[in-house]
Parts: sequence; C-alpha cells; structure tokens
Amino acid sequence: MSMPVGLLVLYLAFGPGGVLGSSAWYKNVTTDLFNLTGDILLGGLFSINVLSSNLSQRVEPDNITCDRIDAFGLGSAIVMKYTVDEINAKQNLLPGVTLGYEIFDTCKQSAVIVKPTLFFLTEEATSELAVMCNYTDYETRVAAVIGPQTSEMVEVIGKLLGFFLMPQISYGATSEQFSDKSLYPSFLRTRPSDKWQVEAMVQLMLEFDWNWVAVVGSDDEYGRQGQRRFSSMAVERSLCVAYEGLIPLYSDPGPVIVDILKRIEESHVQVVVVFALSDPAAIFFQEVIKQNMSGVWIASTAWVLQETISSLPGIRTVGTIIGFTDKTQTLGLLTDYTQELLTRISEESKGPPPAPDKSSSSPPHPCPDCWRLSLANISLVTAPLIQRTAFAVYSAIYSVAHALHNMLDCNATTCVRGAKTKIYPWQLLKEIKNISVNLDGTHLQFDSNGDPSIGYNILQWVWQKDKLEFKDVPQSKCSADCANGQVRRVKGFHSCCFDCINCTEGTYQANPDDIQCSPCPKGYWSLMSSTNCTLPTFEVLSWGSSISLGFILSGLVLLLCQGAVGVLFLQHRDSPLVRASGGALGAAALLSLVGGCLSQLLFLGQPGDLVCRLQLPLTSIFPTVALSTFLAISLQIFYVSEFPQKATSRPYTMQGVGGWLLVLACCGVQAGMCGWFIQVAPSLSNYVATMEVNFVKRFLACPVEPILSFGVIQGFNSLLALVSFMCTFMAVKTVRQYNLARDITFSTLIYCLIWVVFIPIYTASHGISRSIIHVSFSLLSYTGLVAAYYFPKCYLLLKNPELNTKEYFRTFLDGAPPTPEEEEQPQPEPASKEQEHE
Repeated sequence: MSMPVGLLVLYLAFGPGGVLGSSAWYKNVTTDLFNLTGDILLGGLFSINVLSSNLSQRVEPDNITCDRIDAFGLGSAIVMKYTVDEINAKQNLLPGVTLGYEIFDTCKQSAVIVKPTLFFLTEEATSELAVMCNYTDYETRVAAVIGPQTSEMVEVIGKLLGFFLMPQISYGATSEQFSDKSLYPSFLRTRPSDKWQVEAMVQLMLEFDWNWVAVVGSDDEYGRQGQRRFSSMAVERSLCVAYEGLIPLYSDPGPVIVDILKRIEESHVQVVVVFALSDPAAIFFQEVIKQNMSGVWIASTAWVLQETISSLPGIRTVGTIIGFTDKTQTLGLLTDYTQELLTRISEESKGPPPAPDKSSSSPPHPCPDCWRLSLANISLVTAPLIQRTAFAVYSAIYSVAHALHNMLDCNATTCVRGAKTKIYPWQLLKEIKNISVNLDGTHLQFDSNGDPSIGYNILQWVWQKDKLEFKDVPQSKCSADCANGQVRRVKGFHSCCFDCINCTEGTYQANPDDIQCSPCPKGYWSLMSSTNCTLPTFEVLSWGSSISLGFILSGLVLLLCQGAVGVLFLQHRDSPLVRASGGALGAAALLSLVGGCLSQLLFLGQPGDLVCRLQLPLTSIFPTVALSTFLAISLQIFYVSEFPQKATSRPYTMQGVGGWLLVLACCGVQAGMCGWFIQVAPSLSNYVATMEVNFVKRFLACPVEPILSFGVIQGFNSLLALVSFMCTFMAVKTVRQYNLARDITFSTLIYCLIWVVFIPIYTASHGISRSIIHVSFSLLSYTGLVAAYYFPKCYLLLKNPELNTKEYFRTFLDGAPPTPEEEEQPQPEPASKEQEHE
C-alpha cells in the first residue's frame, strides 16, 4: 500500500536545533578514546562491541567474547569524548575544574555491564567497593554514569545505582517503567519516554483515519512496554488493534515471525506499528521482504535510523516507512573534531600498539584495536543514526556539567568551592533534577520522573535513486504566525522568516504585519502583548463592596456604643461623676468622637474635589476636640497632684472657661494646619489630569500631598495624647476615690500606640491599602478612646451607683489634694433592712 503524498503534516514537527559555532579548541585533542583524567570523573557505558561468543556455553564468569566493533556504540563514545573535551576547553562552565571520563563496553549483555558498574561504585580514595551501614558520605569513583543505551541494560543496573543514588543519565533507554522513581530513584534520560512516543503514534493514526492496525514488538522490556501502552491508548481513542505479536530475542525468531506475518495478512491490516529494537526489527523485515509484503510501517525510534535495516536488499519494496525521531539538533563541530582526532590516532598508530595494563583492577579495555582507527572511519560520526542521536549523549553530559556548575557555585571565571570539593552522588543528583538549561537553542529540563522536555520529529524514508534519505515532515511556513500582541522581527533577507516579539507595556500591535510595536498615545496605556491601548480606569471603595460594608458595620457598632454612653451621661448629667469627667466639655469630646466616626464615610464611594478638600481636615480635627478635652482634664489632675496648696485655693483653674479656652486653642492650631493643607494640596481633578499614565487600572484615592502635611496634622493629635499621658501617668493615686487619671492614661496610651504602629504600615502601602489602613486605624483609635475613658465610668454608673458621690470625686470637683496611697481600712458593711427597722 503506498502512502499518499502530502499527508505527513503533523503537530509533532518542531523547529530544528542549532549548531555550535566554529572554533579551534579541539586542535590539541588527546587520542585516548576511553580514559581521561580529571578533577571529576564521569562513567560511560556504551555498546562498543558485539557479542561473538555463545553465552549458553559459558562455564566461567569472564568467559565472554565481544570482539566485533559496534559502529554506533563506538561513535556514541566519541561523542562523549567530544563533549567532555569541549567543556574542558571552553572553561566558562567549570572554570578551574576539569572533567574526566572512564568509558567501558556493555556488549549489550547483562553479564558484561555489571563489572564496569561495580567499578564505578568503588570508593574514590581506595578504588574498592566498601560495605558500609551508611553511604551518605561515600564518595564514589565517578560522579555520574552516562548510559547505557538500551532499556534492558538499564533494568540490570538501574536499581543498583539507585541504591547509591548515583546519577544515571541514559541517552537511549526509553521504557516507561524507568519513570517510576520508587524503583529507579536516580535514573534520568535525555530521550523522551515511550509513553510520549506512543501518544505520537496514536495521534498519527487519528490524523490519517487509520483505525485498523496491528502492533508488533520485540520480546524485551522496550517492545513489551511499547506494545502494551499503544494497545491500551488505542482503545481509549477508538482505534482497533487487529493483532499483537512479539519477536523472540533469545530463541529462533524465524517461525514466530512467519506466523506473525500470516496473522497480519489474514486480518487485512494495512498499517503495522513495529515497536522493536534494531536487531529483531532487521530479522522481521527480512521475512517481510521474502514474503513480498507491502504496507505502511510505523517505526519506533529504536530502529527508524538503523542502517542495518535501511541497507537490507529489497527494503524499498515493503511500502511506506514512517518513523519518529527525537526533536534534537546536530553537533556542528563533531565531524571536524573527529577528523582531527582520527588524524592524530592515525599518526600515532605508526608506532607499536600500546601494551595492555595487566596490573589494573579496572574492566578490560573496551576496544584494543581502536588504535588503528584512521580518517577512513569518519563514518563513525557521519552516519545518519549518530548525527540524529549524538545530541542525547551531548545533553546528558552537559546536564551533569551544569549541575556541577551550580553545586560548586561557579561563575564564568571561577568556582568558589574548587576542584577538591567532595562530590557525593546524592547531592549531585539533586542538582541535576533542578537544572533548566538552553543548549544552543534546545531547552533541557527534567520533570519529576526524570524525563526530558524534548518532543519528536516525524520522518519518512524517501529513496533517491539508490540512496535513502531521511526527510522530516515538511512545513509550508518559514516561521509560525505571530500571536496577537506580537510583532515580527525579520531574520535574514526574507520577510517571511521572522521572530515574534511581544509588545511591552505601553506599546501595542497596530496591524498584523507590523514589524515594530506602536507606543500608546498620551493618556492611554496597554498591558503586555496588547493589540490596542485603553484609557485608564479607576477603582474606588464602592458602598456595596465587602470592605465598605465591613467599615459601615464597624462604624455603626461604635456609634451605638457612643450613643449609649451619651444617653447614660445625659441621664446623670448633674451627678459628680459626669461633672468630674468634664461635664459639658466631656460631652463635647464624646460628640467629636461621633463626628470622627461619621467622617470616615468620606473614604467611601466616588471621590470628588469637595470630598477630598474635607476628608483629611474633618478626620483630623474631630479627634483634636476629644484629645484637647483629655488634655484639659489631665492638666487639672497634674495641677492638683503637683501643686496641692494652689489647687485648694484655685480649684477652677482648668475647669470651666479655662478648659474651654484650651480646647479652642488646640482646635484653632489644628484648623490652621488643615487650612495650610487645603492650600498646598492639589485638587483631585488636577491630580488626575497631571498624573503619569503607566497603568490600565488603579485605585483612585484623594491625594495626600505633600505627605509631610499629613504627618504634621496627625502628629499634633499624637502630641496632645502624649502630653495627656505624661500628665496622668505619674499622678498620685487617690485613696477611696475614683482614679480618673487611670482612664486618661490608658486611653491616650492606646491612641499613641495605634498611631505609632500606623506610620510604617501606611508609608509601606499603596493604592487601596492606604485608604483601608487609614479608616481601620481611625476607627480603632476612636474605639480605644471610648472604651478606655468612658466605659469604666458607665460601669460605675450602672453597677456601683452608690459611689457616684461628691466625696468619691472631691479631688476633681473641689481641687482637694489627694492623700498618699495607704492601706485602706475595711469599711463597715451597710446595715441590713432588718437593722434599720430596729
């Protein structure tokens, strides 16, 4: 079945990755492919060789032979060397610290990979694997392990490395099971999980309306997990899986493949998903070619780029092959670097081969014949498979380097902690999980499962004469359309190639094809990424808002308390207690507190010029009346306490006219300051007309400018309260008389404390917060004055009316000097009614 032309435009095609700029840093490259000393070592696990012995006949642990070069594995190892050399040469990521590596062969065999893994876990100082009760302070030989490639190999060593919390970053293992951090706590990868590959495959099916498919996988962890995940997701998306089959790995796959293909033909399936490793996939397609079958084959990332399959005789007859590759980028200098490396190796190979180090306890040299490499082997890194997968190795090593950069507290010139710092695996793992880096245009970040932020490209096998080309799904646009509120910044010489730039605040996108954001006209403003500018709007404390209703309710409660006090004092207006509390002057103070409470309503609703002219003067002068009244009474108490002889002869010095004159004087001073404020402060209309518009929405409040005027006005009231407090704080306590000084002391102290706390809170706030704070503190201060000064007197009038006598208040009524505090003699209890009748 042939593939219709032009149908492969899918959501999974992303922008190409960038390449590194040219440089000459690799001109002095070393020729040791598998070992490099450094301050911090990395371990590398690559399938450099292919198994050549029969494992079923093995009778000794080391009786394993892997002596045929695996070009992909060796090429990947060269990529690791390239990356470490690049980091060391540039010295801007780890200045003063060098990375080293030790690379070993896995042979894609569990019996081989265990030995280098144990070697990596040996203690750094002794090269021995210590048995300890606590490995927290255990410094391993290598700081992190790069690899292995396959999921099957990761399954062998992943839990062992997880026990030590050794960072393990695989460049090829994609099985979903490794996302389980309870089983593989230290595993990360630079290739997406198969979970997302399966999601992409299902989306491909939906795009082409393919609802009758077969799924074939390799009988290993990779194939089984992929097949299982695809089948379950297909059912969820209403796709029908006609057949599922597995290709054996450890037994003769021939008969099984024949049966699989027979079942596929019988089910009349035209689309087959092949979720398998490269070796079983190659055997599978050999049989497909033999049976002359044709259809649409969906390739997984494990084999879509493998030359062992693309070079099969007759492969072009099988139909259409569409595959998925990781969305990465090519390494621009890799080929040049490898040419220099192979040239140097070729020059050194003219001498005798290096002698093997038999005394070393490390695993055997992974490639004894690699000293014969030459420029003829440049295909190790130019092969399409390496070109498209090298970035996975590159980004794995760079993720470790960036984590070390953070761990060692480095900048561009130095590392604070230095090269001798102990690197514990569990500490490095924590840093790697938190990195977020940009590698030449590709963003790399690990999620909580250790999976990277990398997507997929889709490619189709296209034959040009006798040559196979891997082509990405084409796109019809050089650049994607910009979103609303973005303008185009042209790149190069073509207007259709551009970057999309967000319009900043105060600018906007006037037309879809604009290349520059337009500034907003005067008096208008815009938010980020806007397509128009708007006139600013203002918010106010509306009468119906929850905050306003809260203030109104609080004010009503306070007014009720003040009204109750006023009614009670009016009923006892001629009593000694009311006269001692100031009489008419005390009533004026209470009325001023009522006025102060009502004046807070000026903060609610839409403000205007008149409201703003009255707001601060009224809310300031009302408490001045009450505080000046307290001052007059306080001076009287001070006069009686400190000058008892003069107070006896002049008992009305601060009573009557004297007290009224003091109150009028204080109010006159405050009124003058309020008049000065009205003159210097701008009107609301002028303030709005001249304000700089750099906002779309703001709270509108009456301007309090200059702020010094507000401080002077409020400071005058605080001064009255402070003087009153000082006059009564040390006053002599009268014996068997009402302690009026105590009421004034506490009320003025509360007032002073409230407004002292008000200063830093008010100055640090802005907008609506200032109005809320001003009203809240004003109501709180009025409540403090009423509660501390008037409530004790109300309690006496209601609960102890027998004390409301002239004798109990004679010090304040007649100016009688207070007697020093002494132990009070017990008073005789009042006679009972029966005794009175007797």
